Amino acid sequence: MLTRRGALRAVVAGSVSALALTAGAAQAVELDLMISDVDGKAAIIQEFAERYQEQNPDVQITLNAVGYNVIREQLPIQLEAGTGPDLSFVTNLGGMHPYYVDLTPHVDAEAWEAAYGAVLPWYRAGTEGGIYGFHTEMTVTGPYVNLTMFEEAGVDLPEPGATWEEWAEATQAVMDETGSYAGMVMDRSGHRSAGPAMSYGAKYFDGEGNLIVDEGFRTFAQMMLDWHESGLMPADIWPAASGAKYTNGNELFFNQEVPFYMSGSWNTSNVQDNVGDAFDWKVVPVPCGPEGCGVMPGGAGLVAFKSGDAEKEAAAAAFVGWMGEEEQAREWYARTFAIPAHAGLQKEGLDYEGAGATEAVAEALKTFTDMAAAAAEETPQAYDLQGSQFGFVMYNATVQYLSAAMNGELTLDEAMEKISEELETNAR
Repeated sequence: MLTRRGALRAVVAGSVSALALTAGAAQAVELDLMISDVDGKAAIIQEFAERYQEQNPDVQITLNAVGYNVIREQLPIQLEAGTGPDLSFVTNLGGMHPYYVDLTPHVDAEAWEAAYGAVLPWYRAGTEGGIYGFHTEMTVTGPYVNLTMFEEAGVDLPEPGATWEEWAEATQAVMDETGSYAGMVMDRSGHRSAGPAMSYGAKYFDGEGNLIVDEGFRTFAQMMLDWHESGLMPADIWPAASGAKYTNGNELFFNQEVPFYMSGSWNTSNVQDNVGDAFDWKVVPVPCGPEGCGVMPGGAGLVAFKSGDAEKEAAAAAFVGWMGEEEQAREWYARTFAIPAHAGLQKEGLDYEGAGATEAVAEALKTFTDMAAAAAEETPQAYDLQGSQFGFVMYNATVQYLSAAMNGELTLDEAMEKISEELETNAR
């Protein structure tokens, strides 16, 4: 079996061109698979697809590696226009429900319910029954810390259970001692800020199940504004982009310009590959607030889309079903350094180090898993938000209007009003 590093050599860095997987047999059903290769998984799904095609020569799969914003912003438009791919890795799990092919006829439904029952509702968007995707990565938001920078600054890491205020104080001290560009960075994403907001009391839902912003949301939003105004958080990420555009803080962390990076479990292999031996790092328990230590669960899933062509829909659904079988799922999760969504594999545990992960990555994944378990009890609204078909309305409105407040274009009260208006219009 190839290690992750070996697999990644098969993909040209930064390539967004279509990768033909096989020449295909005559009369083969041709399927297009879209993937965002920001974390290097294209080479691995390529190997799985080639293996599947050897077993099913009547199927030809072509891989199209694109930027993440293409999947976030352009894929829904393509699907609405009837020009979308047959298969894709997606993160807006509930929002794209109308376009999914039901996998039920192509899988052992009872086995899938037992294995993936915790996440299947995220794809159903409130509808009853049906199996609509293989959850390829169970993710958890959380922070990465540059241990070397803390050591050089002579600053102790805050203990597990420390608050966001305490982490802000510690990272400010590191920033002051090392002269780093910033102290903390968070991906420009309403998904990333949701868990911390829940720690300060944000409920995200009213009693009728409608998405809302409240005083808990406002409390953490004010903290974010204060940190950007003071320079503890850099202007390059949230304030610098427009609209709901996603921006990550990878380069700032990789280049040791910031000692604390709020990202998530999906980024562990990327951190390993890019940091190498440049500095010591670890994943630490997420900072807390008075209402708990909130993180957002989530992840990506491989889905088959409706096309109006019954043969293509069936072939696409069969491939997704094959990927979700335990043998393939075990290998996929281990090689991609992902927390498994498969209940049996969660209990069994995976040999990440045997698949090429460093000890730091293996420990990071355990820390993320522990955070998810704690959040399930302390901030259960996180799981409800992840399963909402309107989740991305909330996430996008959060970054658009809080960024405007950071830039002085709106007051925080005005930003809260704008978010509420967006939810009233598009999330009901």
